[in-house]
Amino acid sequence: MITKKIIVGILSGAILTVGNTLATSTAAETITLNANDGSISVSGEFVDYVDGNYKILTTLGELVLSADTVTCEGLGCPDLTPAIVAADVVFAGSDTVGEGLMPLMLAGYATHIEGALDISTADDGTTIYHLIGDDGYGEAVGSFSVNSTGSSDAFTALGDSSASVGMSSRRIRREEARALSQAGAGLMTELSQEHIIAVDSLVTIINQSNPVNSISIANLASVYKGEITNWKQLGGNDERIVVYSRTASSGTRAVFENRIFGQATARLVARIVSNNETMAARVNSNPAAIGFVGYAYTNGAKGLNLISECGITTSADAFSAKTEEYPLQRRLYLYNRSDNLSAIAENFLNYAKSDAADGLVAKAGFINLGVERVLQDNSQTRMRDLIKNTTDQFELALMRELLVEMFQWDRLSTTFRFASGSNQLERKSILDLIRLVDYLSDQPAGTEVALVGFTDSDGAFSANRALGVRRAQQAITAVNDFAGNQLSHINFTALGFGELAPAACNDSLNGKRINRRVEVWIRSES
Repeated sequence: MITKKIIVGILSGAILTVGNTLATSTAAETITLNANDGSISVSGEFVDYVDGNYKILTTLGELVLSADTVTCEGLGCPDLTPAIVAADVVFAGSDTVGEGLMPLMLAGYATHIEGALDISTADDGTTIYHLIGDDGYGEAVGSFSVNSTGSSDAFTALGDSSASVGMSSRRIRREEARALSQAGAGLMTELSQEHIIAVDSLVTIINQSNPVNSISIANLASVYKGEITNWKQLGGNDERIVVYSRTASSGTRAVFENRIFGQATARLVARIVSNNETMAARVNSNPAAIGFVGYAYTNGAKGLNLISECGITTSADAFSAKTEEYPLQRRLYLYNRSDNLSAIAENFLNYAKSDAADGLVAKAGFINLGVERVLQDNSQTRMRDLIKNTTDQFELALMRELLVEMFQWDRLSTTFRFASGSNQLERKSILDLIRLVDYLSDQPAGTEVALVGFTDSDGAFSANRALGVRRAQQAITAVNDFAGNQLSHINFTALGFGELAPAACNDSLNGKRINRRVEVWIRSES
């Protein structure tokens, strides 16, 4: 039965249409539509929901009411929960990658394929990047969404296939790779599934007016423990050190503390700030301050060189990060399963790790993987330190020989590394072959390139020097096998210096891994 309120509603126009037929069916569910302003309450059999309108059968016939003006009650009410439209490619994981790099990377990819991005917000609040061909006037190419949380979530999302690509600011852990493999995702450290797209270094910063230029990792730890409290103790002015750090939940702080404190925890004595920008601003405004920021956020502050436990000095620059010789650095990764990679996702991944994306990586404030060339006589502080501290006359003579040799060459940032006691390249080094071959193919005819092998300190000195030469020869073979006839105009030579000139201390597994390397030196015919 229809009430007086219903008639008033009809007269006021809240009921949009009145049909001419009476309700006769009893099979449909009965629903009640209540006006948002309380003026209407009508019951009837649910017929349909079309274009934002309810259709119901009442004793007056078929009524059509706007869903914007009423709410529905009853088991027969249709489910109006907005459908969440999944993107063709879903990224999940690290906020460092997702927020700091992916928006620019997606925009760059659109330009790379001569398309344009149309950005919208899905019903669940997710930002969707729609890629349209022909500068935005063509057909839809695909869509992307980015869910930025933390690196661990990348592997969870890949495990349940809720994401196409995982973003991580650390390498996948063994247990994560094992779990994904058991779930049918493939071998996650294969070149086709693990993609290094950038480097992010952490820089220890001080005010530009501070005369200190370098600090040992041991002293840096003491500063943050409150054991060193005055800059005079570090060769600076006689003033109390003002120490800044990040919140406990900060991933940047976690990387910093893990390196300077190792596995042991330490009580920090520091003023806490919430982000990189605030950290740099505080240091820039205080001559006695010290802090740490991501590579992109020094903002005019002075970056300190770091001195390792064994006396090796490393500059906080892009070159040292690319060679993996700077202590406070991490690589940024994209991962994919092997069993559900779409053509759209694969094309994007190929772009993201190519030199076409290098400019976007730099614009985002990270360090790209492009090949960089430096003069060695301006970058070999560690060699002078080693010569100064060496007492063995045989090693001293060889180091002088090495120093004279290296000053005749420039060094490229490409650095190949090997497993312990092996002539086989690490997987990551295989990725560097693509960049190196592209770089050398553009060099003039007659260019000389030396592959120079170094080792860790395990084993006899003479055996290590021979191993260095073998590794250099292996690297030349790998380069030429990959290049085919592209590098026939390059003259290659193999050199080896064994355990001389370590890039890191040989007292840890990671330090030894860094030292098992082949450097690439280059000079033009002229």
